[in-house]
Amino acid sequence: MSTTTAIGYRRALPVTDPDCLLTEDVPVPELRPHDLLVEVEAVSVNPVDVKLRAGAVPDGLRVLGFDAAGTVRAVGEAVTLFAVGDEVYYAGAINRPGTNQRLQAVDERLVGRKPTTLTMAQAAALPLTVITAWEALFDHLGLTSDSSGRLLIVGATGGVGIAMTQLAAALVPGVEVIATASGPERAELIRSLGAAHVVNHHGDLERQVRAIAPDGVDWLFTAYSEGQVALYGQIVAPFGRVVAIDDGSRDVAPLKSRAISWHWEFMFARSLHHACDMVAQHELLDAVAELVDAGRLHPVIEAELTPINVANLVRAHEAVETGHLAGKVVLHGW
Repeated sequence: MSTTTAIGYRRALPVTDPDCLLTEDVPVPELRPHDLLVEVEAVSVNPVDVKLRAGAVPDGLRVLGFDAAGTVRAVGEAVTLFAVGDEVYYAGAINRPGTNQRLQAVDERLVGRKPTTLTMAQAAALPLTVITAWEALFDHLGLTSDSSGRLLIVGATGGVGIAMTQLAAALVPGVEVIATASGPERAELIRSLGAAHVVNHHGDLERQVRAIAPDGVDWLFTAYSEGQVALYGQIVAPFGRVVAIDDGSRDVAPLKSRAISWHWEFMFARSLHHACDMVAQHELLDAVAELVDAGRLHPVIEAELTPINVANLVRAHEAVETGHLAGKVVLHGW
């Protein structure tokens, strides 16, 4: 087979435009030494897909997709972590063609073994969000199994917040999670995943958090930091840490008097810059697979669509664009 089916875009268009996504035949990728050739069997859609499709002008056909589960069909000459026939899951790299194609090349150091207790569709709901949550918790906030204190998760019912709440409950039991959510159903969801307290981010957040943590929280994760830095300076304790995943520069001067540190999390940093510890993403995905198979973490899925085609990807992009999902949209089968 010399070509494979891919879905991408050639112009940055709104999701309502009939040409916002296109199906084309593309060459089967040539493998680099550490690459796997994966037969993609399931994918999910993330906010980064929507952002790129709507605003990033491509050079030719750009194939989106940053979550996948599938089966290894070929390996590069330097591959040591996987073999043909292995079932895997991963989020890939932002500077290579994405997962919305039947056959994809991906560096083995970014890939984990698929949890055995999950279907391909369920596994495809996890990689990007669990990598982001893991790196935020452990690489940036510096939490360990011995940590104790309070963690505030702003935007807890988003994909990353859902993963972070479960990881904190499973791996840092001494940390008390305060989660933000709106509405009783979302509050109940995030409590069921391990949050000790739920506050409404549409209300007076400082008053609500201070009622639970009078001295402030030790760590804060935020998916929505724009215009909130001064507020965070009031609810994070001295010498606390904040980690953000949204875009844009921030004036962090309001944090200085409390010696609060600010961190950015970007899960593509290791692959984009060929970090010397790139294999850390493989290791964390394998660790997550163990947690899943032990029943300590699970995907939260809003909708499951089949097959993987333009119509269903458009539906998924439309759903993600609303910003109101409490769980992932996954697609499987071709």
